[in-house]
Amino acid sequence: MSPVASAAPPTSAGPSQARARQRRLSIPAGRPYSFALPMLPPRAPRIGTDRPAGSRSLMLRDGAAIHVKDWGTGRPVVFSHAWPLSSDAFDPQMRFLAARGLRCVAHDRRGHGRSSRTLAGHDMDTYADDLHELLKAYDLRDAILVGHGAGGGEVVRYLGRYGSERVSKVALIGAIPPLMLRTKDNPEGTPIETFDRMRESMLTDRAGFFRDFAATFFGCEREGADAATREAFVDQGMRTGLTAAYFGISALSETDLTDDLRRVDVPALVIHGGDDRFVPVEASALKAARLIRNTTLKIYQGASHGLCATHTDWVNEDLLDFITG
Repeated sequence: MSPVASAAPPTSAGPSQARARQRRLSIPAGRPYSFALPMLPPRAPRIGTDRPAGSRSLMLRDGAAIHVKDWGTGRPVVFSHAWPLSSDAFDPQMRFLAARGLRCVAHDRRGHGRSSRTLAGHDMDTYADDLHELLKAYDLRDAILVGHGAGGGEVVRYLGRYGSERVSKVALIGAIPPLMLRTKDNPEGTPIETFDRMRESMLTDRAGFFRDFAATFFGCEREGADAATREAFVDQGMRTGLTAAYFGISALSETDLTDDLRRVDVPALVIHGGDDRFVPVEASALKAARLIRNTTLKIYQGASHGLCATHTDWVNEDLLDFITG
């Protein structure tokens, strides 16, 4: 059962220095390892054929194409990124895990990054359906799903809609479930006015909004949230289509994933920043850990929403321990 039942939620001081040193491995010379390649013309892999390598586009049921990165070999780890980013946000985790014998697969959500700029489909049901198509097309089984922020909502909705036939574990990092929006039954949530202001800013000055939002996402004063990190955030945000960024706010804030969490029947790792100013821990991780039957909860004290970038070593080690444990 989840440790959140205790009066004081557990905290994490990160991996031990000894363990961290032990796992700082270099990639041996001659070991096959692929980084992202330029996107090829859309071509959907067929089940049963040799899997694509590097980076490709996967054609979906409605004609949209999503950009997919496929690094390494071994047990599959499938990443779903946060709003308004792309799969590149998970590069530090993918590099780390691929170098340790795992196959890391990540897609740019529709409308994000290098994927098609679709007008419709920016909702959690469609996101989950797209993830389902990806798992089927690449014939991924015994997979570990990893979702950050809105990506956590995507993987939880996937499990609620399709079950865990292809999934053995799930990791939620700064994830939005069960519900971000403040309601009568969810007083810890964020007021609708906050999301309305985000939408308004998105339409009037998208670049300026992303620059300001980076302070909330990372916490400018925190160690690790340097100018380069914030600039990379703005760059990825601007590569997301306007409709995806705009309607994605409703998808991440107004989708109630409570019942989906109850349907999760695989071991779960829940990691959250104790000072997350975008997805407050009290409204998300603490509740999610109570709803999932088999949960390990880790709160990084003082960490913000962007902990995959600001606490990379901690996240990498905790993911590796969870996957191999």
